[in-house]
Amino acid sequence: MNMDATLPIDWARVRNDFPLLTRQVHGKPLVYLDSANTGQKPAAVIEATDDFYRRHNANVSRAVHTLGSEATEAYEGARRKLAAFLNVQRDDLVLCSGTTFAINLVAYSWALPRLKAGDAILVTRMEHHANIVPWQLVAQRTGATIKVAELLPDGSLDLDALQTAMTPDVKLLAIAHVSNVLGTVNPVAAICREARKRGIVTVVDGSQAAPHMTVDIPAIGCDFYAITGHKMCGPTGTGALWARREHLQAMPPFLGGGEMIREVRFDGTVFNDAPHKFEAGTPNIAGFVGLGAAVDYLSTLGMDHVAAREGELLAHATEELHKVDGLRIFGEAKDKAAVISFVVEGAHAHDLATLLDLEGVAVRSGQHCAHPLLQWFGVAATCRASLAFYNTHDEIDAFVAALRKVRRLLG
Repeated sequence: MNMDATLPIDWARVRNDFPLLTRQVHGKPLVYLDSANTGQKPAAVIEATDDFYRRHNANVSRAVHTLGSEATEAYEGARRKLAAFLNVQRDDLVLCSGTTFAINLVAYSWALPRLKAGDAILVTRMEHHANIVPWQLVAQRTGATIKVAELLPDGSLDLDALQTAMTPDVKLLAIAHVSNVLGTVNPVAAICREARKRGIVTVVDGSQAAPHMTVDIPAIGCDFYAITGHKMCGPTGTGALWARREHLQAMPPFLGGGEMIREVRFDGTVFNDAPHKFEAGTPNIAGFVGLGAAVDYLSTLGMDHVAAREGELLAHATEELHKVDGLRIFGEAKDKAAVISFVVEGAHAHDLATLLDLEGVAVRSGQHCAHPLLQWFGVAATCRASLAFYNTHDEIDAFVAALRKVRRLLG
């Protein structure tokens, strides 16, 4: 049950739920600003995973003994929780290792059998490689082409150009809900509505949305939606693909093996119903038990509270960073999540991140699996500070102070 929206949340108490945040790094208190890379885990998630291995460990859907039943219930319980979190039906949710697997599932099971020479796949300039490379591989094998929707200088999508690019040859649109580099929140409901009018199938990468805001998939109106569990306080190796039921029923299995079958004979196999026909082999059971606990945790906080808290932190960090001489922020769209990519004049991003680490501050440096985007901005690499609800205003001040110190060291 969500917390009463009228009552303030004690964010200091919430922070205490995360054991790792008490660490010191190089003798300094850890300031973890890399949640877009992976989110930290509350004790409830760690304990749920530990409890599964200590008390319930067995394979799922393959044994009638008590442990097998408990494991299956816990695993399917995570599916139910995640479905409720996304406001979708449980049986339309394929559990998998994360967004990369989910998008590849769509690429190989939906797109590869359907696309042909003369068709086009439309992607945006801000996409993560996981929402570019699978489509390139499909295009190479089918003769389809890749079209790119460009950005405005503030890092938001050029929506007029995007709509113009939705030509009759476009069969699929792949788009991030939230950019992992710019923080830009795309108006995916409006975009999917326009695509649907034109018969274009939509694949939304929700990796950076699900941890930070309410995600209502039916309200978005897409055909496919992918998420990653480890960015939303859950264990690594967990995630899900939601798909419209008609797609799931029509798509062939992506991988073959155990659990995705109903009957196997040497002259042929009868596959299980969706979503199970896409879940071959033994899954990351303990991981999904942990993801179920993460969903419980976030649901108790309330995603509206999470979004509001992160909005406050983003505003504070942006204001303070604008005061740092020689610092340039990439992506200042009006609707933005708590991600700030930046460079400092005269300092390489990797040098900056390495020296910040010596001050206890963890930021990511590099190209953030978004080479075409950084090429568009004309930079080889950036630093990225990504905030979460468990960060504090004091940490932002410590980060900015460390940044100023490092900038002086670098001359």
